[in-house]
Amino acid sequence: MILNKSEYLFKRAQKFIPGGVNSPARAFKSVGGIPVFFKKASGSIITDVDGNEYIDYVGSWGPMILGHAYPPVVKAVQDASFNSTSFGAPTALEIKMAELVRKMVPNMDRVRMVNSGTEACMSAVRVARGYTGKDKIIKFEGNYHGHGDAFLIKAGSGALTLGKPSSPGVTKGTAKDTLNADYNDLESVEKLLKKNKGKVAAIIVEPVAGNMGCIPPKPGFLEGLRKLCDEHETVLIFDEVMTGFRLARGGAQERYNVWADLVTFGKIIGGGLPVGAFGGKKEIMDVIAPEGPVYQAGTLSGNPLAMSAGIAQLSALNKHPEYYVELEEKTAYLHKRLKVLLNEHEVDHYMHQVGSMISIFFTNEVVSDFKTANTTDQEFFKIFFHEMLKRGIYLPPSPFESWFLANTLTTEMLDRTVLAADESLAIAKLKTDQK
Repeated sequence: MILNKSEYLFKRAQKFIPGGVNSPARAFKSVGGIPVFFKKASGSIITDVDGNEYIDYVGSWGPMILGHAYPPVVKAVQDASFNSTSFGAPTALEIKMAELVRKMVPNMDRVRMVNSGTEACMSAVRVARGYTGKDKIIKFEGNYHGHGDAFLIKAGSGALTLGKPSSPGVTKGTAKDTLNADYNDLESVEKLLKKNKGKVAAIIVEPVAGNMGCIPPKPGFLEGLRKLCDEHETVLIFDEVMTGFRLARGGAQERYNVWADLVTFGKIIGGGLPVGAFGGKKEIMDVIAPEGPVYQAGTLSGNPLAMSAGIAQLSALNKHPEYYVELEEKTAYLHKRLKVLLNEHEVDHYMHQVGSMISIFFTNEVVSDFKTANTTDQEFFKIFFHEMLKRGIYLPPSPFESWFLANTLTTEMLDRTVLAADESLAIAKLKTDQK
């Protein structure tokens, strides 16, 4: 039997890598089939190892907002690599990055560079505990903040896709200190705060959920969290790993005009390189070593390649605010065209769009939280995903992930996506109706 290169590589990978992938979101578990192995990308076109081209709506899960292989980012990495790929010592690049982040996000008094969004969220929670002297945190069902132990209690994203909202290996003590509230439900938060009065160090939230599909905050939800945190002397943490520098220069904070105490960022600040950051108020951030007693460290933190790439990408976004307008217009265009098709094909659906993030839920429910997101027809999505893939459209391989658009998408690409969706919806409707 002749295998395509992706099938061949996946068989090889399974011999040495758990599940054949280095992150569960890549495994195609929820959609079935063989994951696609990619070789190169440019703009919004990605090419697999067999030479097939796809219009990309994953964008490395968000950071490729300016498109793959964005020339200034590529040049910045190349130039920096001639000096060294790592020093494990301070560089001027780290200062320039911190100053740029501070310029774009005005409540960032201090910024600490780390190596991933997961590490940023883990560190932010530790800092909040060290600052307040309290142990418990509140998170929201379906929100995903990386694979830190405290975040795998009723998590979203990959954990939700695989049907395992909690993970073995998470201790009972960790679970005890993690309290789960319902997203978009202030009353559930207030009850937890009252029941655990004086014990909650932080509330961590995706200001726009992206890991159970794109779900925006209801009016007043973020404002209510801000007020509750102030009343209970609790640190408000916005996880902007997906939304930071994507929804606006200042992220979701700027878009909704609600300002957190601590904010976490991910790979968008490195143009897709492995990097993250967290920052916020001076009095909170100054508890971090060597200034204060809360320990956090990393040899590769502030890596010169990541800093150079990030400076190139954030500088472009800072200099060209019109990019955000263009991105939102393109996403709104796609949203409108897809909604017309879904209605024409009489497919149950609920759609959300925030800036350049978008999701389709195949359900007749109004989707506003973890419970309603779970009503999506996963079998329908599975068929739709593979039909789109056959037509050269690469969507997130999970019904519980946001689509991410890049400003390199052209009207022609969007129209090709709509045409593919028209055909794919017709086939998915036919197949599911026959069952």
